[in-house]
Formats: sequence, structure tokens, C-alpha cells
Amino acid sequence: MKSSAAALNPTGALDKSWAAVLADLVKARLTLLVLLTTCVGFYLGERGAVNGLLMFHTLFGTALVAGGAAALNQLLEREYDARMRRTASRPLPSGRLQPATVAIFGGVCSVAGLIYLAVAVNLLTSVLGAVTSISYLFIYTPLKRLSWVNTLVGAIPGALPPLMGWTAARNDLGGEGWTLFAILAFWQIPHFMAIAWLYRDEYAKAGFVMLPNVDADGSRTAQHAVGNTIALLLASLCPFLLKMNGAVYLVIAVALGAAYFLCAVRFAQQLTARRARQLFLASIIYLPLLLVAMVCDKLR
Repeated sequence: MKSSAAALNPTGALDKSWAAVLADLVKARLTLLVLLTTCVGFYLGERGAVNGLLMFHTLFGTALVAGGAAALNQLLEREYDARMRRTASRPLPSGRLQPATVAIFGGVCSVAGLIYLAVAVNLLTSVLGAVTSISYLFIYTPLKRLSWVNTLVGAIPGALPPLMGWTAARNDLGGEGWTLFAILAFWQIPHFMAIAWLYRDEYAKAGFVMLPNVDADGSRTAQHAVGNTIALLLASLCPFLLKMNGAVYLVIAVALGAAYFLCAVRFAQQLTARRARQLFLASIIYLPLLLVAMVCDKLR
């Protein structure tokens, strides 16, 4: 009997189950974050009791769009993913899936998701889904090989899911929905800067142009990290000012924002891998706690 340890793919890594390969293809953790922020946007936008069926339709359609976009992104970047240790085991560079398979899967999921949102939710949410996919695949993805500005551009599709959740519930683009968009957009920049600093050598080897690769002393990287935590702190006050959330949320938002800002300042003062990891950890702690506070202290 052949042991699992002996079952190697061409890259020398252990074979994965089909479920694990699918999870890699749709970037399961990223897609789950998309669904979480969409769900929060929907909940905050809903008046009165939550329409469970409409929420299901919203999340299902969004999952199809997000999973399809993730697959197509890997199709477009398969050559570059193969050059980076952290992405070389993905389904395409590892040889587990073929480009034609991924193209069909990604295309079908993306189109089906947009149609589903248009029919089962509303046209506005579907349009936002299309804007998210198009900007992610055809602006952000190629820009990664041309300019470090890709990080700023990439924050846009990354911040649209909570706005999609809002429009799914309200069918309009209100100031509250744009507030959720702003919070996600500003949150992403320090998060991305920490990752880009940690993997700047790998990104350069793969041909991706990230700010730390063109910022020799790290001063601009630090400025973007600190500046966006300040902007995030200000944006996080808006749900209270717009009477979406109450005083409990406000206290939590200020405390979380101050802690995130402090981590960014320490990173700016000491541009080390340790400080970058601390900033990254702060980012992944900050967001779910802020979202929980929004949900638990919703006013209307």
C-alpha cells in the first residue's frame, strides 16, 4: 500500500485532497473574510428583523463571485506564483490543476454569481460585484507588475463587499454603506504594507512591484502604514456619528484604532520583521473585533 507520505506531486509537496485544492483555488480564507464583511454590511443595512432568505441569496451569490475571481486571479498570476515560496504550492504552479480547468471554473462561478445576485438580490449589488471582479482582475492584478500603487488600487475591490451587503439590504448607496467601504479600505493598507515588508524579497523575485521594493529606507512604507491607521480611526467614528452604532461601539472602536495606530508607529520606528509581524497580527485582530462591536451595538 502506498503511504500518503510517498504520494508526491511534481513539486515534491504532499498530495492534497480535492477539498483542500478547491479551498486553495478559491482562496478560502480571503473568501470567508469577504463573506464576513458582506454579512455585516447586510445586517447593518437591514431594518428590523433580518431577512434570512435574502441574506442567504446575498452570501451565496457573493461567494460565487469571490471564488471565481480568486481562481481567475491565480490563472493570470500562475507564472509569478511559481516563483514565490509562499504561493508555489497553489493548484496551478504545483500542477494539481490545469489552466483550462481553472479558466472554466473561474469564469462560470463569476458569471453565475453576478446573474444570481441580479435575479435573487438586486441589480445594484450585482453591478458592485462586477466592479469588484473587474477592478481586481483587470486593474489591480496587472498593476502589481507595474507600480506599487497597486496596493492602493487593490484596497478598492477589497472594500466593496460590505457595501454590497448594505445594498443587498437597502438597494441604495447610502452614506452608511460608504462608511463601511472606507473602514475596509483604510484597514487594508497597513495590513498589506506589513505583508509586503515581510515578503519584499520574494515579491521582487517574482516580478511584483510593491512599495517596500522601491522604498530603500522604508520611510514611505512607514508613512502609509501610520497615515492609514489615523484615517481608519477617523472613519471608524462615523458609524457612531451616523447613529448606526452606540457608545459601546465608539469606545471599542477608539481603543482598537489606538492600538492599531500604536503598532503602526512602532513599525515605522523599527522597520524589522518582528514589528511587521506585530502590525500584521494587529490588523487581523482589529477587523473582526470591530465588526463584532458593530453587530452587537447596532442601533437601527
